[in-house]
Amino acid sequence: MSTARFQAIGLATGSIGPVDITLAAGECMGLSAPSGAGKTRLLRAMADLDVHQGECRLDGVAAADMPAPEWRRRVAFLAAESAWWADTPRPHFENDCTSLLDTLDLSPALLDQPIEHLSSGQKQRMALARSLAHTPDVLLLDEPTANLDDRNIERVERLIADYLSARHACCIWVSHDQTQLARIASSHYRLDSAGQPADVTCS
Repeated sequence: MSTARFQAIGLATGSIGPVDITLAAGECMGLSAPSGAGKTRLLRAMADLDVHQGECRLDGVAAADMPAPEWRRRVAFLAAESAWWADTPRPHFENDCTSLLDTLDLSPALLDQPIEHLSSGQKQRMALARSLAHTPDVLLLDEPTANLDDRNIERVERLIADYLSARHACCIWVSHDQTQLARIASSHYRLDSAGQPADVTCS
């Protein structure tokens, strides 16, 4: 049996949960629920961004036993609507990201463009590149392809699959698109409208 990379144990935030999730290296779990059920809040709790009960572990180490900045780098939450602290993307990248941008069909010139001039799809792909540039062990993806056309959806899905395989990372991917989840996820976790576990399936 594969060793667990990421675990959520009795994790709850507000009225959502508790949930128990275990992910192995290379695993992508789909997460779905009705709108407003708390998918985003659950991901934020896993990233230790919101107050929660229970605990999360990475390679057996609890979030409480790891400095918060390190946890949030290694367990990376990618919001559906990205936030930026600088006016252009470049200051958000510490290392060369040319390969990532090329894979996502983004011109390096966009690094110096005002973020407000980027399209919603460009911002979404740039935010994904920013997350991957920090080489996280766990990706918490909140509808990462919602603003993308079919060609770019395929690029993102392929990039994430390759990343998980190459780095032995794991992923929780929120999507309302059941066809997409069937393509990219080896297991599927569902919440009901009250934010309670409804079903877990494996493919």
